[in-house]
Amino acid sequence: MLFFLAITFAISLHAQILSNANDSAQSWNFHIQNTIIKQYHPAISSKYSGENSLNKNSENTLSNTGTIYLGAKLWKGAEGYLNTEISGGSGFSKTTGIAGFPNGEVYRVSDAAPQLNLARLYIRQVFALSQETTFIEDGFNQIAIKRPASYIAISAGKFSVMDFFDFNKYSHDPRTQFYNWALMGNGAWDYPADTKGYTNGLVFELVKPEWALRYGLVMVPTTRNGAVMDTKISQSHSQALEYEHSYTLGSQKGKIRLIGFLTQAQMGNYKKAIEWGIANQTTPTLDAYHAYGRTKYGFGLNIEHALTDNAGLFFRTSWNDGHNETWAFTEIDRHASIGLSLKGTSWNRKDDNLGVAQIINGISKDHRNYLAAGGSGFIIGDGALNYSPECITEIYYSLKVLKYPVWITPDYQFIVNPAYNKDRGPISAFGIRVHYEI
Repeated sequence: MLFFLAITFAISLHAQILSNANDSAQSWNFHIQNTIIKQYHPAISSKYSGENSLNKNSENTLSNTGTIYLGAKLWKGAEGYLNTEISGGSGFSKTTGIAGFPNGEVYRVSDAAPQLNLARLYIRQVFALSQETTFIEDGFNQIAIKRPASYIAISAGKFSVMDFFDFNKYSHDPRTQFYNWALMGNGAWDYPADTKGYTNGLVFELVKPEWALRYGLVMVPTTRNGAVMDTKISQSHSQALEYEHSYTLGSQKGKIRLIGFLTQAQMGNYKKAIEWGIANQTTPTLDAYHAYGRTKYGFGLNIEHALTDNAGLFFRTSWNDGHNETWAFTEIDRHASIGLSLKGTSWNRKDDNLGVAQIINGISKDHRNYLAAGGSGFIIGDGALNYSPECITEIYYSLKVLKYPVWITPDYQFIVNPAYNKDRGPISAFGIRVHYEI
């Protein structure tokens, strides 16, 4: 309730800021968003259940996140950004039982009770490589500014690596687009973050008009899905390298992004966990042989392509080696997704949007064997496994309410083989999202 009062108070201030920044650089900016997601799934078929199984009975859940965004120009070429965020609620079964989880907001939520935290605090320094400039419009974590067409940028502080990597204009933000975790980015990228989705580190960018190269070096948690970041940087960290290329096909534009990633942490190993379980005649556990020096590496492809001025297609595919445990995001080792996004302009609803997507997730052989032996990660684990790829179809319609900056978005997801298990499901997940932003 207090957050909604803050929103009301902020409207007049924000309107004044925007009126002064339509076509000119800003010295600072201010934004607010609030997102509420209500979801329901009916009872599902289940031959058995384990430690991290989705509840076979029907469930109703509610999540709520609110964010205050502040940005400022600090000195020549430098910008600073500060976000405070309040989050609460939960996903189905305390956010377990499905690898491609159907609510992208609850990965930030570690407690059903609302909690206030510092989401982002970072500086971005830009060094011009050209005299030519382009105007960047005001937005979340972006002051309105004239930026060189070619530049080098260094960002340092606390942020989400998804702020810089694996962006796709049609499928990236669970607050305004698809709900599903595996549609925020490449599912097999175990992207480094704490329990709320943020990390600390450095990002370097070389940006040209037709291409860009990005490199990130960031911290990872001390434990899987942990809230405390590991300060032993030499032994525990994550790196990402992304190449982005812009192209034109016919009259329509698109972008291709290639990403490689490597994480080093105190991980458990699937094979060693199984061996330990056999030796001790018990269920294998990843906690038996945690050790520094273990890695997870992989690759991803990300394509966005405009079909018309009002329609766009996206495609992602990714892979990781899958020998060691998932550390931060979700238990996906193989991923492919494709989808379509349509603006409502064609039916005289220019601020509406319709999206439909298909996801296929898979896991490595070592990961399968561990789950089949009764092991659990931090997201999935049914006590046994009749393996098959996890397949998810999602469709949403984002409806803007009158002239207000409020969108109501009904959503439906059909999930086959949740947690890669043919002995459970399928699941129908129904959702309604209310999103407000200024």
